[in-house]
Amino acid sequence: MATVKTELILYPLSRVAPAVAGKAADPEEDMDSVRRSYAYGDRRAFRYLLEAQHYWNQMDRFRRERERNKRYTYGDQWGDVVCADGRSMTEEDYIRSQGRIPLKNNHIRKLVRSVVGVYRSQDKEPTCTARDRDEQELSETMSTVLQYVMQLNRMQEVNARSMEEFLISGLVVHRKSFGWRNGRAECWTDYVNPNNVFIDNNARDFRGWDVSVIGEVHDIPFGTLCSQFATSPEEFKRLREIYRHSVTADFVSSMADRFGYSRLENYDFLLTTDPGLCRVIELWRKEQKPRWFCHDPQNGEIFKIEVEDYGGIEEENARRMAMAREAGMAENDVPLIRAEWRIDDYWRYYYLSPFGDILSEGETPYDHGSHPYVFKAYPFIDGEIHSFVADVIDQQRYVNHLITLYDWIMKASAKGVLMIPDDGNYSDKELSEIADEWARFNGVIVYRPGKSGQMPQQVVNNSVNIGINELLNLQLKFFEDISGVTGALQGKAGFSGESFAHYNQQTQNATTTLLDILEAFSSFTVDGAYKDVKNIQQFTDEKKMFN
Repeated sequence: MATVKTELILYPLSRVAPAVAGKAADPEEDMDSVRRSYAYGDRRAFRYLLEAQHYWNQMDRFRRERERNKRYTYGDQWGDVVCADGRSMTEEDYIRSQGRIPLKNNHIRKLVRSVVGVYRSQDKEPTCTARDRDEQELSETMSTVLQYVMQLNRMQEVNARSMEEFLISGLVVHRKSFGWRNGRAECWTDYVNPNNVFIDNNARDFRGWDVSVIGEVHDIPFGTLCSQFATSPEEFKRLREIYRHSVTADFVSSMADRFGYSRLENYDFLLTTDPGLCRVIELWRKEQKPRWFCHDPQNGEIFKIEVEDYGGIEEENARRMAMAREAGMAENDVPLIRAEWRIDDYWRYYYLSPFGDILSEGETPYDHGSHPYVFKAYPFIDGEIHSFVADVIDQQRYVNHLITLYDWIMKASAKGVLMIPDDGNYSDKELSEIADEWARFNGVIVYRPGKSGQMPQQVVNNSVNIGINELLNLQLKFFEDISGVTGALQGKAGFSGESFAHYNQQTQNATTTLLDILEAFSSFTVDGAYKDVKNIQQFTDEKKMFN
């Protein structure tokens, strides 16, 4: 009997059991999340990409609710989908199919403008204050530089539009960075569209301190891509190979948006609707690795060092012990640096392509030790977002239904109908002449009376009062009660004989109702100013003259 020999094929352990391979290589790599990720080999980028896509998908409901709130705010208020006779259609199409006109009276936009106006009238801006009174002059200098950076970024306009976004969606995001732009190296603030953002869905802290993953989806031209990530001809060729489809595109034109308009359909995490743009996913995540946490009693400094730098602490302590022996100091009285081993969290960035490539990665370059994003979600109870606009959508819908119903009733009522008895044997021409003469000033009508002797008469029927006016006034009052934006805050004139003190009190009461949402946005601007100040201290290393 012949024996058949089969060739043994060995599979790399990193392919069949990446976690075991990582553990077997070095037990200490299990403590370092970045080193541990290298065990995935070529699939490492896909691991980060799938994680980012997971958090992106978890925000799908938010993006759809934001789109609905935006539609209602800017007047497209009949776009909700309903099912009629087994077919799905928008409310506007359904109303038109019944021969009616979908009317609307946009009150949400007026409320949003009023709140934005209240915010602009506050005239608040962040300033720096030194807790040490001897450094008050330094804090005044920093306040001046911070004001310059805010003026450079046109933050008055950026914050006003961000406030409008905050009212519509309940989430506002800015990106704080330093770099060259418009011929100067400064600290910059960019408004980030919440549709492009993904955030850790496990976060529950109102301040956002427990977020472990945050990122953004970018669509940029190939030239901009190369200017940011290509530092050699080889890297340029690599980028050109990765984005070869975008490089060969003849034009850059959005297939989904038109100038001044946008829509959310076909909005995808991996695919861009612009054939000439390159999709880049920016991911910031908290990583872990062992570090030494140190306390130096000599100057009270608390700091942390890498594991491989611990030898420097031992050398410094040995040097201090030698100095103490020379000075005759007791060993237990020497101010030695105390170090404690811990697993430390730190922020690391990854720029990914949708094809599973890591374009760039590294530890956060900012001295504040965090990501460059500043965001505020409202109210964020149990991690939920409920916007200002969402509270009044039901009232807006009811108002639209009432005025549409009122219009339909008026159109169905008799309005100046001329009734002529049919026993007069009139021709069509005579009836037309009678109708024209009836509506003419000082007209004379010659007619042949019928056997009944009835004269032509006009019927006018007023619309039946079924309480639509009362319901409409009730819903408009609900707008003020629910939103807190009263007529006084909107600048409406008071009633006859109303005193100025009473009118001013009404305005103050309305402002108090809105105080929570205004102060929530103020905390967002303070967080952004903090990162601006840290970036100014880090990247401003020479004297500058500011106009």
